[in-house]
Amino acid sequence: MTTQKISKNIVFEDGKNIHIETGVLARQANGSVVVKMGGTMLLATVVTKKEASENVDFLPLSVDYQEKYAAAGRFPGGFFKREARPSEYEILVSRYVDRALRPLFPDDYHAETQVMISLISAEKNVLPDALACLAASAAISVSNIPFNGPVSEVRVVRIDGKFVINPLMDEIANADIELIVAGTMENIVMVEGEMKEVQENEMLEAIEVAHKAIKIQCQAQMELGQSVSKASPKIEYSHEIHDQDLRERVKASCYDKLYQIALAKIDDKHLRTDTFKAVLDEFKAGLSEEELSEKEPLVKRYFHETEKEAVRNAVLYEGVRLDGRKTDEVRPVWCSIDYLPSAHGSAVFTRGETQSLTTATLGTKLDEQVLDGAVVEGKSKFILHYNFPPFSTGEVKMMRFTSRREIGHGNLALRALKPVLPNSENNPYTIRVVSDILESNGSSSMATVCAGSLALMDAGVKITKPVSGIAMGLITDTTSGKYAILSDILGDEDHLGDMDFKVTGTEDGITACQMDIKVDGLSYDVLSKALAQAKAGRLHILNEMNKVIDKPRSDYKPFVPRIIKMTVPREFIGAIIGPGGKIIQELQREFSCTITIEEIGEYGVIDIFSEDKESIDAVIAKIKGIIAIPEIGEVYKGKVKSVMPFGLFVEILPDKDGLLHISEIDWKRFEKIEDAGFKDGDEVEVKLIDFDKKTGKLKLSRKALLERPKRRH
Repeated sequence: MTTQKISKNIVFEDGKNIHIETGVLARQANGSVVVKMGGTMLLATVVTKKEASENVDFLPLSVDYQEKYAAAGRFPGGFFKREARPSEYEILVSRYVDRALRPLFPDDYHAETQVMISLISAEKNVLPDALACLAASAAISVSNIPFNGPVSEVRVVRIDGKFVINPLMDEIANADIELIVAGTMENIVMVEGEMKEVQENEMLEAIEVAHKAIKIQCQAQMELGQSVSKASPKIEYSHEIHDQDLRERVKASCYDKLYQIALAKIDDKHLRTDTFKAVLDEFKAGLSEEELSEKEPLVKRYFHETEKEAVRNAVLYEGVRLDGRKTDEVRPVWCSIDYLPSAHGSAVFTRGETQSLTTATLGTKLDEQVLDGAVVEGKSKFILHYNFPPFSTGEVKMMRFTSRREIGHGNLALRALKPVLPNSENNPYTIRVVSDILESNGSSSMATVCAGSLALMDAGVKITKPVSGIAMGLITDTTSGKYAILSDILGDEDHLGDMDFKVTGTEDGITACQMDIKVDGLSYDVLSKALAQAKAGRLHILNEMNKVIDKPRSDYKPFVPRIIKMTVPREFIGAIIGPGGKIIQELQREFSCTITIEEIGEYGVIDIFSEDKESIDAVIAKIKGIIAIPEIGEVYKGKVKSVMPFGLFVEILPDKDGLLHISEIDWKRFEKIEDAGFKDGDEVEVKLIDFDKKTGKLKLSRKALLERPKRRH
């Protein structure tokens, strides 16, 4: 196999350069490319099976992004020292790419397909996630796999009012808009990101800026594909065997019945499902056993097509949704706080048949989440976990690992709430929010945002404003040009619709969004209307939440451990920790508290964490004693450390002893130290009267604090 390198350069207005090449690495894959930006390189491959499995009517597509630690000159953490299960960051990047690619494969392409993207070189300041979709799509573009692309993704941020495409990592912290946007030459297909309470038109402007850069990348992929001989012809096959007569029989028998069910305004999910299924069962009962055995998979497929058409037409032409709501109507909202009396903060949020029970827990610096990726390292003080048990949809499923969906929904909720969290000065805690979905019929991630906001306020976390979220849907008819924007979509509307657009925010602006579009030609005008309708729904939900609690509790609950923060000069950090951690460990043991200390610049920042205020006060006093410098003339309450023939050694400050000479104990003269009556451990009040000039030892006096006896005449 000869090596024939084919490459393409993409140069942007700001001077950034992306290099794509194929023909050198992984040549036995259907398609492979290397994408390079600065010192960051991704290898993307795509492989497909030659034939689809029998009776498969969907695309078995898997997309996996993996970071090689060697790419950044690092060893993987853990015992085995090898890359193993994907991290949450890798899963999120895989989802970004999957959501962009999946809608663009032909409807009849059902061969198992695997896309793999590997980070093989990592420049510390260049984020690879925005390049992953470009690499994956380019690999498909140079392959013989049919694809209605190309597609690409970019990160767009706004810094000081200016939009930047694929910024460096250290630039993102200053941005008030950060979006990952995916699109083709013609359309936007996916958006996800976070914002600092921006307006709808500002978000749309960011998407438009991103789309211009995406078009440049798509054009480069098309030119690259045209230069690769094995990219054409594309695989042409359809394993599906259709029966047009059966399709027409299903529609003729079932469409009107399904249309009437769609108009019946059944607001119970399971009843509605059973009612639809009864129509299918009735049709199947009219078939012979032989015909049913042979054609049942086709019957189910054609029934689903008919059901989808009936439901969509009921919305488009009658303005009636499955549960009877108007297109802009939000389901009834019920919420409660302090539902769990022992949790630091808790809330229940219910909207229609979707319900989240969410808790907020406050912890110490030791509870921070360690981020240990090949590129992204550090710690996070805010953690959000989303759990989706099978009972929430009335199903029985095996409980295995956390699903990619759970990680993705949790990340969206985290993005939504993060912009309103207090800064570290106003919040010394590590915060963990956990959402358990108890019922689900559409937009459980938005229920998590609402419940999370309520739980944080119930816990007394000083968020700047409450946050709510809503999921928007869309049904379009390209033939007539009619469309309907749906507020607060049901699970069925998500499945049968053309868009799932989740928007979160405060009363003053958007904090996060996630959008997946399944239809071509969605205009910015329709997006603008969807955002306006989302804002109205979001504010309505926020108003319902505010009836329960509209601002954080003035104080934490009585049983919540308190954190007091102290700042000391850096040179005292060692003295507070002590040799081998002896002093800080003794303080924690003696006062039943947790103490952390971190060097930040010229200071040491100390967090003292305890449920007992007296313990915190005692630790503060001890630390102040450690960092205090003894001053001549000051009075100290000390403890006798040892008794010697010539006097007492008294500890006046931690690890600071002074000599109370026998002559300074009292105005009365003692012949022997035992006559003074002091023993080890006794407390004694003394005054620092001098330092020994040669040794620096402290000279103490007790008699200086006693009234001098009058002389006898």
